[in-house]
Amino acid sequence: MSTQHLDGIKACVFDAYGTLFDFNSAALAASDEIGENWQRLSELWRQKQLQYTWLRGLASRHADFWQVTGEALDFALNTLGIDRPGLRERLMDLYLHLGCYPEVPETLHRLQAEGMRLAILSNGTPAMLAAVVRHSGLENVFDAVLSVEEVGVFKPHPAVYALACERLQLAPTAICFLSSNAWDAYSAKASGLRVLWCNRFGQVRERIPETPDGEIKDLSALPDAVSSPVCGREAMGESPTRL
Repeated sequence: MSTQHLDGIKACVFDAYGTLFDFNSAALAASDEIGENWQRLSELWRQKQLQYTWLRGLASRHADFWQVTGEALDFALNTLGIDRPGLRERLMDLYLHLGCYPEVPETLHRLQAEGMRLAILSNGTPAMLAAVVRHSGLENVFDAVLSVEEVGVFKPHPAVYALACERLQLAPTAICFLSSNAWDAYSAKASGLRVLWCNRFGQVRERIPETPDGEIKDLSALPDAVSSPVCGREAMGESPTRL
C-alpha cells in the first residue's frame, strides 16, 4: 500500500488510543507490581476492551468506555491470576495519564502551524479524553475532541465517523482520518473519509471492505502527506501563490 499526497485535506482527525496515546504505558508504569507479565496484561486488557465495544455495539447494550475499560481489566487480571490490593485502581488511574508516542507533539504542532484543523475521534468518554489530552500538554492543539458518547455507539458504527463531518462542517473527502487500528482505518474509509493507516505495529492488511488511501509507519510522515505549501498562508488570511 503506497502513500500518495492527499490533496484538499482541511482537517486531520485522530483516533486516540494506540494512535496518539500509548495504551501500553499504563501497565508499564505499574510493572513494579505486575512483574514480567505487564506486557501480557496490557495486550489482554486491550484485546478484551475492543471486543467488549464490538459486542456491546452489536447487542445494542451500550456502556461508556470507562466501564468497558474497567471490565476488560477485571477479565485480564483474573485470567492472569493477578490479585494485588489497589492495583486495579492504580491501573485505571494510569489509563487517564497515558503517555503519547514520541513524534506526536511535534507532528501536531507542525500541522497546527500550517493551518490544518485537528480533532480527536475516539471511543473514550469526554472525561477520559480530557484527562489524557491534558496530561500530554495538548489542550490548545485540537479544534474538537469528539467522543462516541455523542452518538451512543462505539466504532466502527458509521454514525461515529459521520460525527467528525458534522462537528467540523466538512465533507468526508476534506478529512484525513488517522488510526493505528487497522479495523478502524478500514472502517473509516468505508464510511467515506480519506484515511491514512498509521501502521505502528507492522500489521498485515485487513480483509474487510474498503482500503485506506495510504499507510504510514508513524505520524511523523503525516504533514508531508496532507499539507500544501500555501496552507499556512491561507490560514493567516494571505492569498495563496498560484503555481
